[in-house]
Amino acid sequence: MANQIKTGLLLGLLTALLILLGQALGGRGGLIIALAFAVVMNVGSYWFSDKIVLSMYRARELEQADAPGLFDIVGQLARNAGLPMPRIYLLPQEQPNAFATGRDPAHAAVAVTEGLLRMVSPEELAGVLGHEMAHVKHRDILVQTVTSVVAGAVTGIAGMLKWGALFGMGGMGRDDDEGGRGAGGAILLAIVAPVAALLIQMAISRSREFMADETGAKLAGTPLPLAGALTKLEAYAQTAPMRDANPATENMFIVNPLSGAGVAGLFSTHPPTEERVRRLRAMAGH
Repeated sequence: MANQIKTGLLLGLLTALLILLGQALGGRGGLIIALAFAVVMNVGSYWFSDKIVLSMYRARELEQADAPGLFDIVGQLARNAGLPMPRIYLLPQEQPNAFATGRDPAHAAVAVTEGLLRMVSPEELAGVLGHEMAHVKHRDILVQTVTSVVAGAVTGIAGMLKWGALFGMGGMGRDDDEGGRGAGGAILLAIVAPVAALLIQMAISRSREFMADETGAKLAGTPLPLAGALTKLEAYAQTAPMRDANPATENMFIVNPLSGAGVAGLFSTHPPTEERVRRLRAMAGH
């Protein structure tokens, strides 16, 4: 419940940031345009994001006969979660990883890489898939889509505000109530807003990952296999980042498919794997 409240507050803060930028860009008219833009992009992304990302990674839908053991595990987890059986896809990637997508539980899909099926034990695979089914149960795909689109809108509008202020275009940087906002203030807002949006997006994503770990461990029956799988997956990702991975989709995977070492780790959408493993072991009393 605490994570749900935190997510709601952060989404509210992100939306407020979008509204502030829209108003700075063009007063009340800019505010209305910003909100309309966000709504249209949210609806489109929510409806088609699963098809886009599965196509991006050349995912192939599996049938029961292709991987009966995998289907048995996912079917049991779905029953434990009280969810419909999702579609199952295979990604032609050596890196062990997985993600869930789909606009709601009735249209959900779980994707696993070839490397994941080869590297982990059946118990660890159940832990990983339990994590993904937890995302479906919590409707995290919707949360992630809304967050990504609103953050993207903030970045786009901030860019328009910055260039408008630099070149004094029309009413950019003005405020209807205060009679005008200085170009310097508009440029500062345009610089700070995208950074703030990124930090909020990271905080939301990390909060949802912790919650999916906890719920996924319960669905699988024990937290230790998931802890072991996360350790293996993180070690592989650090030494061999996923080829052709799109940074815009990194928050969908159970571990960051790109190298998160060094400074890049500070801006990762995933919490540190060591902390995730520590929490899972604590659940098991270790």
